[in-house]
Parts: sequence; structure tokens; C-alpha cells
Amino acid sequence: MSQFSEEQWDAFVRDHPLASFFHRSAWRHVASDVFGHPAHYLTEQRNGNITAVLPLMEIRSRLFGHALISTAFCVGGGPLATDTGSFEAILDRAETLGRKLRVDYIELRDLPSATRGWTARDNLYAGFERPIAPAEDDNLKQIPRKQRAVVRKALAQGLTVSIETSTQAFYGLYARTMRDHGTPALPRRYFERVLSAFGSDCEILTVSSGGRPLSSVLSYFFRDRVMPYYTGSRPEARGCGANDLMYWAVMRRAVERGCEAFDFGRSKVGTGPYDFKRNWGFEPRPITHQYRLLNSKALPNLNPTNQRYAALIGAWRRLPLGVANGLSPLLSRSLG
Repeated sequence: MSQFSEEQWDAFVRDHPLASFFHRSAWRHVASDVFGHPAHYLTEQRNGNITAVLPLMEIRSRLFGHALISTAFCVGGGPLATDTGSFEAILDRAETLGRKLRVDYIELRDLPSATRGWTARDNLYAGFERPIAPAEDDNLKQIPRKQRAVVRKALAQGLTVSIETSTQAFYGLYARTMRDHGTPALPRRYFERVLSAFGSDCEILTVSSGGRPLSSVLSYFFRDRVMPYYTGSRPEARGCGANDLMYWAVMRRAVERGCEAFDFGRSKVGTGPYDFKRNWGFEPRPITHQYRLLNSKALPNLNPTNQRYAALIGAWRRLPLGVANGLSPLLSRSLG
């Protein structure tokens, strides 16, 4: 982070209009402490003041290559700058670092444009967000009729909503869901570290029936918005509307905390989560990633829609949950 302190970095992020939760300095400790990935937090300065920042995590994997990612394990976090010159300068610094480290590529997430030499990809992910109506009735009316009926049915069934301080219930549901999707789960200590790093800006909300957790979500809060980020549920949660009630409850909780926007996060185009968010009345926003290819000739394609991984995903789904949970930490550290 050059000669600037984390407090100065976070002050710059706090004041920048395009900043996100994923620009905060604490992310460098989360990935480094849990996985051992080196953090490279670059800054540009003018007259002793920060004019640009770029958080980069270095991921080295025998399976997936060697990369600098802004920000790994997050959906955003590209460069922030006060002017065009600083923006271009920090990208040049990133490229210089990438060549020094001999990475295959540099990836900047959710960045509409970059300078010459960078390659954009905007056909893989979409984001979903919209304002939250403060009044409960108005908020319900924002939800399309079919999904609104599911929420009301769930409310009538007596499902309970709680704010959790422990990751136990959440993690059990999250790990099960990840196994069912054919993807290795992040280790529980990752979520413990996230909670300790960001405190009240993270929150776990769980929907239960008769004391038995059915669905749970870990959300991030930043400025005027809430982002439900990691979720998990039992197979029966869908039938009783627990998942829909969960998101409705997050909206109401966000209003209590003074939030005005609901950021449903990104989903891969053409997947179930993508369709689910559209069914909730959210319109997709194409998300652009920028890549600087250094020692690689092709753009990375590390996602479940890649047919190259179809057999592995199918095999992972068939693993007993205990086996999947045991193997997940070995693989998920490379899926930044």
C-alpha cells in the first residue's frame, strides 16, 4: 500500500463515488490470512494525496493458472481514480507488477472500460439492483405478483426470521448448496474472518421452521445499499417459500438500517439464479470484466458454464457432503 496507511486508503474509498464494499482495505487480510494469497494494494499520488487505488490479489494455482485479480473472492473492486491520468497510471503499474510476477493475466472486475491493450468481456455475468421502497406495502408491490404470493404464503406458514451472530447454521446450509451446485465451498474460517474484518457491515439472516434452519444469507452493507452475497438452503426451502421470505426479510432489515438500494449481486447469464432474480422483477445489467493477457493467449473461462468442467461438476454433486466439505478447502482457495 505504498506509504499510505489503511486508514488513508479507506478514507479515499469512502469519498469516491464509484467505490464499492470490495474496495475496502480489509479484504487484503481476509484472503491473505485464510488462504495465504499475497496482496498487492497499489496507489497513485499527487502532491502527497492519493489519486488512485487498485486492490490486487495474487492467485497461483496448478489447475487454474497464475493471476492478479481485483478483487479476488469478490464481484468488484477495480481501479478507482480521481482523474484520467491517475487511472491510466495505476493500470500501467498493475501491468508492470504483473510482468514482474510473471502472471498469466490481470483481471479487473466490473470495470466498463480500460486503456489500450486490455480486453473486455461482457457476456458472462449480469448484475441486478434497484431501490427499496421504504414502506412495507409499497415494497411488497415492487415484487411481481407470483413471487409476492410466495412471500405471503411463507409469512402465513409461521416461518421465523433471525439475525445470527454465529456462522454455524449458515455454513451448514451454504456448504450443502455449494455441493449440490457442483462447486467447492469456501472454508468456514473464511466467513469467520470476513465477519471479524467488517463487523456490523456484515450480517447473517436465517429463516427457520420450528427452530430448524431452512435458508440463510450473509449480506454486506455499504453506504446506502445491501448486498445479499452468500446463501444456502435445504432442498425443502424452495417448496415452502423460505428462500423468497429470506430475501424479503433482507429488504426489510436493510430499510431498518437506512439502506435505499438492494443489490442482488451478479449471476451467470442463462443460469437458475439469473432467472430467479428476473422473476423478482430485477432487470439485468451486463457486467464487464477487463483482462490484460501477459503470459496467456486466451481469456480465462473459469466458470461452471464451461463444458470443460461439466464432468467434474457432475462428480462433485454426487459426493457425500462430508467428503465434499473435506476436499473443498483444497480447491476453493484457487477459485478467487
